[in-house]
Amino acid sequence: MEYSHRYHAYPTQKVAETVEQHIDVHRQAYNFTRYEYTNHNDADNVGSAYKHHDRLTDWKDEFSVFTEVHSKALQRTVTRFYQNLSNLSEKKRNGQKVGMLKWKSPAEFQSMTYSQSGFELKNTSGRNATLWLSKIGDIPIRYHRELPDTAEIKEVTIKKETTGEWFVSFGLETDEADLPEKPSVDVLNTNNSVGIDLGIRNYIHTSDGKTVDWLDLGDEYEQLRRKQRKLSRKEEGSNNYEKQRLKVAKIKRHIRRKVLDYQHKLTTWLVREYDAVFVENLDVKGMLEQSYNAQNKQDAAWRQFITLLEYKAELYGTHVVQVEARGTTKECASCGVETAKPIWVREHSCPSCGFECNRDANAAMNVLQRGFAELGLGWPEDTPVETALPADTHSVSAKRVVEAGSPTLKERAASAVSE
Repeated sequence: MEYSHRYHAYPTQKVAETVEQHIDVHRQAYNFTRYEYTNHNDADNVGSAYKHHDRLTDWKDEFSVFTEVHSKALQRTVTRFYQNLSNLSEKKRNGQKVGMLKWKSPAEFQSMTYSQSGFELKNTSGRNATLWLSKIGDIPIRYHRELPDTAEIKEVTIKKETTGEWFVSFGLETDEADLPEKPSVDVLNTNNSVGIDLGIRNYIHTSDGKTVDWLDLGDEYEQLRRKQRKLSRKEEGSNNYEKQRLKVAKIKRHIRRKVLDYQHKLTTWLVREYDAVFVENLDVKGMLEQSYNAQNKQDAAWRQFITLLEYKAELYGTHVVQVEARGTTKECASCGVETAKPIWVREHSCPSCGFECNRDANAAMNVLQRGFAELGLGWPEDTPVETALPADTHSVSAKRVVEAGSPTLKERAASAVSE
């Protein structure tokens, strides 16, 4: 299993200048790879990352600047181009309109990756550690959490954010044998499984009657609007413009971090609480293109939420299954009859069987049922449909999720539900 851990880095001014120079050399290497791929006629030396790596010796003979950076990191930059090219081709195969990979300006290329060698993590006994990078030197990092003993560092990426801060990401790999074993589907406790509806009124609504509120970002967005208005009145390129741009970037970073922290704690609770979690496979891009409620949907970062959920399921030995999202709101969880509901109708009332409950609860139960079908299971003995009551919903506030640390989130959430 591959995943990553990210840490704040604090290079000295001299080292930061060296890193920036190296990143710019890698940017030139990326652009030169793009140029050769587009214009080179020698099919034996271009067309794949593996072939293009053989060109690097000629590069160094012709352009001495490429000798200044670590060789493995240079290979990784060439690979980066071909990975981007592969992603573009995949989007095209899926019917999306795509163009060509563009030349990277300095503002668009702010990171580089060391792969396989050229790095060493040292002095990890406390809350601070040191990362050594070949041809650069030592970089202090804030070692706020230890890397798992079972994980092997495969690559290291150093990046400068738009706020001017530096971060280091360790690409880790853990052998599948060292991960918790998921319970077999045959012995899965279906009574400890949950379906999740990613909602509008609440961030999530579970099939067992719990809801988690939206994260309130109203103050942050109001502050962002004020800072952006000030930025629009500055002359682009001036010192005052750059100072104000940094203020805007820091608020945006704060919003992203707050959402990510919220999702980390919520997903950790879910994979610890349940043996199986079923969630809708949403077309997030299509939802954001709709005119209504787009800002809230973007704040929700549902695709990021699902990705985190799947990643943590591997670490905690929990089943996470995405199911077809179409029709979960319209379909009755009790009898399966579809009933059209405008978005403002928040209650489900089936004209066929008379089953009534909250609209999102009905959708969550449909997600649970589809998840069982996906795994080839039937309904548990005590089905959520039989016990669901519209008034029997427990709300967990977003504030509680934010305040609760990841190690104790399960206990905090349980406490909130019991109140």
